[in-house]
Amino acid sequence: MNHYGVFVLAFLGGVFLAMQGGLNAQLGTFLKNPLLASFVAFFCSTLFAFIFILISFKSLPTTLQLKEIPFYLWFSGGLFSVIGISLYYYTIPKLGISTMISIGLSGQLIFAVVAGNYGWLNLPLEPITFKRIIGTIAMISGAILINIK
Repeated sequence: MNHYGVFVLAFLGGVFLAMQGGLNAQLGTFLKNPLLASFVAFFCSTLFAFIFILISFKSLPTTLQLKEIPFYLWFSGGLFSVIGISLYYYTIPKLGISTMISIGLSGQLIFAVVAGNYGWLNLPLEPITFKRIIGTIAMISGAILINIK
């Protein structure tokens, strides 16, 4: 897939995340519990992931491959995911979806720029450049403008 195709997929991923946040925030409001909404969402996500695995199944990882995976990788992503998503479900009904998403994206962007600069989480290095600083300021300025009433 070419570079532009990957950009389109990334954009669609953002659209889907905003959609699921809005829908599951409603679920959390009806259930009167954002953690219960997270549980339902992750349970359904697990079912869908299992179906997609069955459809696209090629081979199981070997025992050696499984042994090479650091222990913390088995649970840390899920932990941060349930905390982050539950916070979305809790705050969207209180702030509105555009406010929550813009503030959430600002947090993601700032963390991503810093983490990329230092290669945190074993990610590729993406040094902070003047262009990245200007881009980050522009994105956060947009988030501020979205939230000015």
